[in-house]
Amino acid sequence: MIGVAWPYANGPRHIGHAAGANVPADVFARYQRLAGRNVLMVSGSDMHGTPITFVADQRGTTPRAVAEENHAIIADAFRRLGCSFDLYTTTLTENHYRVTQDMFLRLLERDFLFEQTAIAAFDPEAERFLPDRYIEGVCPHCGYRAARGDQCDNCGRTLDPFDLIEPRSRLSGATPIPRETTHYFLDLPKFSEPLTAWVESKKSVWRPNVGAFVLNWLREGLKPRAITRDLDWGVPVPVEGYEGKRIYVWFDAVIGYLSASIEWAERQGDPDAWKAWWDAEQDVDTIRSYYFIGKDNIPFHALIWPAMLLGYGGLELPFDVPANEFLTVGGQKISSSRSHTTDQLPWLHEALDLFDADALRYFLTINAPENRDTDFSWDEFLRRNNDELVATYGNAVHRVLRFIGARLDGIVPQPGELRDEDRDMLAQVDASFERAGDRLEKVRLRDGLTEAMALAHRLNRYLDVSEPWKRIKDDPERAHTSLWVSVQVIAALRTLTAPFLPFSAAKVHMYLGETSAFEALEWRPVEIPAGRTLGETAPLFRKLDDEELAALLDRLNPETMSAGEPEK
Repeated sequence: MIGVAWPYANGPRHIGHAAGANVPADVFARYQRLAGRNVLMVSGSDMHGTPITFVADQRGTTPRAVAEENHAIIADAFRRLGCSFDLYTTTLTENHYRVTQDMFLRLLERDFLFEQTAIAAFDPEAERFLPDRYIEGVCPHCGYRAARGDQCDNCGRTLDPFDLIEPRSRLSGATPIPRETTHYFLDLPKFSEPLTAWVESKKSVWRPNVGAFVLNWLREGLKPRAITRDLDWGVPVPVEGYEGKRIYVWFDAVIGYLSASIEWAERQGDPDAWKAWWDAEQDVDTIRSYYFIGKDNIPFHALIWPAMLLGYGGLELPFDVPANEFLTVGGQKISSSRSHTTDQLPWLHEALDLFDADALRYFLTINAPENRDTDFSWDEFLRRNNDELVATYGNAVHRVLRFIGARLDGIVPQPGELRDEDRDMLAQVDASFERAGDRLEKVRLRDGLTEAMALAHRLNRYLDVSEPWKRIKDDPERAHTSLWVSVQVIAALRTLTAPFLPFSAAKVHMYLGETSAFEALEWRPVEIPAGRTLGETAPLFRKLDDEELAALLDRLNPETMSAGEPEK
């Protein structure tokens, strides 16, 4: 089961979101399918939350209108990026409301929720309670001046609005005042012992940054966390007396992984099919759940969601939470909720209008912020595209297949006796599958792509030495042998790159004259037989130059582009 972070539908998605969650999840899902595993990859747009109501307030429209408009843009961008979701849905479905309320009532029944009157922030000028995200101020821990009322996106600490220094309402600019209100709280301290034992068992699986972050939270001591809010937008609280309140968005968003799985099963006509990925009573080795998120969502997915699953009972806990660090621009996290005047990037859907999806997927993977924040650079994007995709991988594929098309009528030649260099090249294919597969199993996706590209480099060196285009006249058998070997390597590259670059891999599949479906590929070498007629070929990737890149970027509207600063 692969869960992908649910983006707020308060605006289009930016490249940073794709780098942190969507591209990694899709690469992993595609690899697991190639490896023969049954995969369910789900996500959707988070249609609730104060970022959406804030935009609606600014525009004078409804949260639903804002959310539905942006959901359409987001879903289409992910489709164009090649994200192979089994279901991409929303939190507005009747199914999601039902599953969320069921989770709430089950936790309440099992004594993991309690009521408490608390002090909440009230805007005296707007005369309304303020959701945490409507409050900004200075973080008391790191001094970050744009911390929000529930979390500092700079240091990752969770906050209470009155923890902030110099708090201010984003509605009116007024200083919030405390006022009593009653809410339900998730009793997180009750889960401290089982969560600690569970997290300790994940040390060998989780990335060091995730394990260290979560263990630090546990050492500091878990605190109860409110799960209802004084709002009129969100999942209704299924308890009498709470008609004017809603379930807090962080609680209902993580439940989306479960509700989306149930919705997927119902769409298949088998309402119980979701249990294959969720029923904890099964053999633990048969189910693995991965949650692809950014580092700001670690507490929700590695502590709070597991606590909710434990409290509900019978549901599978996460196997891994491969959280990425941030993709930054100008040293700041890319944002979809703030505007900026410098170092701007296009929204994801705009980037897909300008560049091929595989070019973006390649750069976002090879430059992925797996262990540290990584800065986005157009110069680096241009270099990677031209030197690696075009000149290395694309060039090897094109010059071999084009030459066979031009000189051998497009028919894969019959090889002669293999020499040591031929056997070594074919041995590198087997080794590449083994090494890349090992990296991908461990969610070291960047290393997996590096292994695939290393094989493309080796193919180019092999071609430089064997020179079939020169030997075709004086030693045709030798030329045929090296071309046959090269075709086998290209077939391997098609499969090795398929998780990362699905669009170009599908083209290579066609160029190789395959009649089987591209989706039927398996994670192993496949021999392309001598005598096969290849398909028509064309360059795999588009080369860019500085002037062309500048012209493409000039087409963007700078007032609508995403920029640095925290979002969620």
